[in-house]
Amino acid sequence: MDKPDENLVRYMDTGRVNAQKALELGSGPGRNAIFLAEQGCSIDAVDVSEQSIEWAKERTKEHGVKVNYIHGNIFKLEVEEGAYDLVYDSGCFHHIAPHRRLDYINLVKRALKPGGYFAITCFVQEGELGGSGMSDWEVYRKRSLEGGLGFTEQRLRRIFYEFEEIEICRMKDAAKTDKVFGVSALWAALFQKR
Repeated sequence: MDKPDENLVRYMDTGRVNAQKALELGSGPGRNAIFLAEQGCSIDAVDVSEQSIEWAKERTKEHGVKVNYIHGNIFKLEVEEGAYDLVYDSGCFHHIAPHRRLDYINLVKRALKPGGYFAITCFVQEGELGGSGMSDWEVYRKRSLEGGLGFTEQRLRRIFYEFEEIEICRMKDAAKTDKVFGVSALWAALFQKR
């Protein structure tokens, strides 16, 4: 898939988010990082998969843009305090164990400028793409995330309560012929650092 997320495109196209410098957590094959670079954004994109990073670099070269890909664990990432206008996560958070959520939130807060934006897409609980409805306790009892945790709107609001909520909605479905990726089995949420 070579298409950016519909919500990210919508945020940028409508001017809701104006990012000069962005950080993507869990960049995968680079589809969103490439889109941001095409919008003139300076982008650092992190992924734990070396294969994904190599694929993303090839695709980035084909698009003729520049992205700084970083192979590594987001929890070992050293970021300059307040360096980014936008932190974007498309599918990383739902693979994070509950005990690492505070580290994740602290990373996002540290990375963002005051007034900066944090946007995330993640599994809807018990949605078509997965999204286990297990409680945090069950994750540790079963020793598994069962392919990725699912969330409700209320649970996302509780987890990210330190940020100002701009919107939490289902991602809009996109047709295969559309220039964006969208599937309503994912949440698309946008928050702002206070």
